[in-house]
Amino acid sequence: QVRLVESGGGLVQAGGSLRLSCVASGRVSSYAMGWFRQSAGKERDFVAAISWNSDSRSYGSSVKGRFTISRDNAKNTAYLQMDNLLPEDTAVYYCAADPSSIVAFTTGRNPELWGQGILVTVSS
Repeated sequence: QVRLVESGGGLVQAGGSLRLSCVASGRVSSYAMGWFRQSAGKERDFVAAISWNSDSRSYGSSVKGRFTISRDNAKNTAYLQMDNLLPEDTAVYYCAADPSSIVAFTTGRNPELWGQGILVTVSS
């Protein structure tokens, strides 16, 4: 029922910042939400996740300290603020949501709902 649509991707130079948005077509206030990314020829990797009430957050080791996940339940939207971007951050970024918890993101990489993905390119 709920569909997720990402926006805010594009081209940015290394050291720059970008903010991704993920808008749900329906209410996701009770869903954990998060982000994954996938580079060409590589597996999809976990980036960040946030609990339904924002009490819990989790980050992949490669982005911890540089990326910040947040959400606005009134807008059915999750955000990924990306700072100090590196060329290795180049990937298609996917928004995801799950009615359970952030565990669905940190293990198994199998959230229930997925967006189409959006490209982020970081140049040197």
